[in-house]
Amino acid sequence: MPYELAGRLVVGIASSALFDLAESDRVFREQGEETYRAYQREHLTDTLEPGVAFPFVRRLLSLNDLAEPDDPLVEVIVLSRNDPDTGLRVMRSIQSHGLAISRAVFMQGRSPYRFMPALNMSLFLSANQDDVREAVALGLPAGHVLGPVAEDEPEDTDLRIAFDFDGVLADDSAEQLYQSGGIEEFRAHEVANADVAHDVGPLKEFLTAVNRIQQREEEERRKDPTSRIRVHVSIVTARNAPAHERAVTSLNRWGLRVNDAFFLGGIDKGRIMSVLKPHIFFDDQADHLESTARTTPSVHVPFGRLNQPPAPPTTATPNP
Repeated sequence: MPYELAGRLVVGIASSALFDLAESDRVFREQGEETYRAYQREHLTDTLEPGVAFPFVRRLLSLNDLAEPDDPLVEVIVLSRNDPDTGLRVMRSIQSHGLAISRAVFMQGRSPYRFMPALNMSLFLSANQDDVREAVALGLPAGHVLGPVAEDEPEDTDLRIAFDFDGVLADDSAEQLYQSGGIEEFRAHEVANADVAHDVGPLKEFLTAVNRIQQREEEERRKDPTSRIRVHVSIVTARNAPAHERAVTSLNRWGLRVNDAFFLGGIDKGRIMSVLKPHIFFDDQADHLESTARTTPSVHVPFGRLNQPPAPPTTATPNP
């Protein structure tokens, strides 16, 4: 019987997001591919250090203890630009760190993000900004990892995930209105449509899969009141009252839930992150992430009009 991915939370992870590849990348850029190959072979047994997304991935995989070993809730698959030869060091490092990742796609010099739909992925994380932008342009749920490598206590299995709302869980239509009409027009529109759910954004299906795991945790807690809830989800958005109501309505209509909501109305998100301490935070606006990425593993989701390159200037054609 084939291994079925439907019904699981499947995350694609580039080796650049999972591990610190700064030294390897420097060798590749400065000395070329053949020297890079020799370097990776020479350091094959040297375990790579964790990267930005490592604590998030480790905690995500730990949730498989809620299921039978042959029927995991979470599947993480490496999607890498390495070829199989140079990818050996990545797989050995995965094994050395005790991560339950056994599946990988290695494509020499090419990004394998186009295989995301075939692999039922609801998220792809990479430190390669171009790959992420190309994936999002194709309608795929991808994010560019930024920020520090957080300290990761191996015995700690709690997982805190934080999302911006517009342009991440919802589409960016409200943000477009704000940019074109200003705050008052935005608020008036959101109040008038408070009972109308937004169209979904790129990471809605990822949150859907996370909610399924939270439901499994609740089932375990009903059977064993001493079991601990580990997954905690927050939205952290620049919306505030009265525009907050439509965000809550949208989540309800989509059948989704979050544990906490921060309606900040322009307050610096970085200040909240330094207290909330999520293991990963998703936002579509790079200027917000300049603040959060100082203390928090952050992900830029380059979705929507704000993330489109500016149109080239038009040159007037002189009259003949």
